Amino acid sequence: MEVSILRGEIKPSPKLRSRGASSSVGLGDYFDATYTVLADVGDTTLPLVLDTGSADLWVLSQQSLTEAIPVYAGVSFYSAGLDAAFLYGDSRTGTAAYGPIGRDVFSLAGLPNPNQYFASVGKTNTSVERTGAAGIFGLGFPLNSVIWNELLSAQYPRARRRSKQLDLTTKTFPDLSFISASRLAPVSGTKAPLRRAIPTVEDVLDSFTSYGPPTARLALGSALTAPMFCIALQREVVDIGGNAGALTLGGLPTGVDAQALKWANVRTYATDEGGLGAPMTSPDEKYPLAWEVPVDDVYLDGQRLPRSNLSSANIALTALIDTGSSLVRGPADVLALIYSRIGGEDYPCKAAHTLAFSIAGQLFPIDPRDFGSQSYDDSPATCTPALAPADPPGGGFLYSWSLGDPFLKGALTAYYYGNLTYPSQDPPRIGFLSTVPPDAGDRLTQVVENAMAAGGLLASTAEPAPTGYVLGPTNSLGVPQAVPSGSISVGNPASPRMTVDPLLMLIATCIGILLLQR
Repeated sequence: MEVSILRGEIKPSPKLRSRGASSSVGLGDYFDATYTVLADVGDTTLPLVLDTGSADLWVLSQQSLTEAIPVYAGVSFYSAGLDAAFLYGDSRTGTAAYGPIGRDVFSLAGLPNPNQYFASVGKTNTSVERTGAAGIFGLGFPLNSVIWNELLSAQYPRARRRSKQLDLTTKTFPDLSFISASRLAPVSGTKAPLRRAIPTVEDVLDSFTSYGPPTARLALGSALTAPMFCIALQREVVDIGGNAGALTLGGLPTGVDAQALKWANVRTYATDEGGLGAPMTSPDEKYPLAWEVPVDDVYLDGQRLPRSNLSSANIALTALIDTGSSLVRGPADVLALIYSRIGGEDYPCKAAHTLAFSIAGQLFPIDPRDFGSQSYDDSPATCTPALAPADPPGGGFLYSWSLGDPFLKGALTAYYYGNLTYPSQDPPRIGFLSTVPPDAGDRLTQVVENAMAAGGLLASTAEPAPTGYVLGPTNSLGVPQAVPSGSISVGNPASPRMTVDPLLMLIATCIGILLLQR
């Protein structure tokens, strides 16, 4: 099942199709800062930000900026009598969203999820609505879901008393301290098992199918061919083209060989790292919290960068793979070294720099065309790297890097849940397939020189999420490629591409940076 990220001029086409149990729907793009998918929540169709860096579904229930963006009607909303607070950010930034938890039917690409729990948000300081979206669609693991945590702990009064005061200055890390290590743990002073006072690991595992995020629930059921999804992102700034953006549910895109991908196991967290305890039937189990994978080393223009001195050498180097971020985040001291090597926090746009990450023994570069963005609205000569400092690992999540859209536009990534209840039997992993062409640097230089010679600026486009399906060629690896502008066939002619003023592009970039600070 493929859900396409479709950008370009829109024309009706007889090629738009459904294939039995599979159907296709488009995703929108806001200047490569956010990518959105159309999903049905109850009777309302909403564009939602596609976010592998979080694990919750929430939708706007009140308009604050414009009536052009739909909001959840709430006619069939069945309240759980609980509220959720979603925190995005780190010690430097903090945004949040608040709203009641309830359930309704959630449907994506023709796959219905009955009784899906989500939050109907009426208060937020995120910039979601400014990017044309009506909420966030988190594709992470159940243990990292705020909604799952609230629903499960609400069943156990003793657990609810352990809730902590929210801190908007720190990144969100799941609090699993209310969970007992064993179903057989007795209440103090009694011989009776502690079954209803505090949830056990077995209770937690049983709850995933009812309270988990949408894609995790699909993976646990029989709706998907395989417990996975796959994402490719298209480029709509600097040099429009690249991969045809697509979200594929239940497998890889047709024509892509799984053996062509480099697979890395997702990091799992031990109990002393804040993770879930092991069930009695499998005492060595450790569970994943986020789409986080080991990184061997990081390279700039072919030279290996030293490890950060801001974190303990005992913490293994890892990276979060995050479609919800318009930036690549890393250790502040390593970023300072990068800036010194490229000549400062601004650099000539036509200078092709390559920041690459070694994952599972293979280098995966950021395409030089995605390394930075135009610094000023009156010239394509100067660019700013799409980089930002991250909090050092420890005391929560353990990743040092967060690889957002600049990295993901140069790779096909596959997210395999495996066995969510017993990961040792089928570990979660992410597959990577680089799609950066060998002449990407030359292409960047040519695009910038052409823009400067013409007295113009670098390209930038935006498009609301349409319905439709990208029909186009593939590269030698079988990855669908972007169809040239004017040749894309989709099913919603009312969603035209916008070619936007460079000043607006700069504003959009700033909004994207502020949207999901992680």
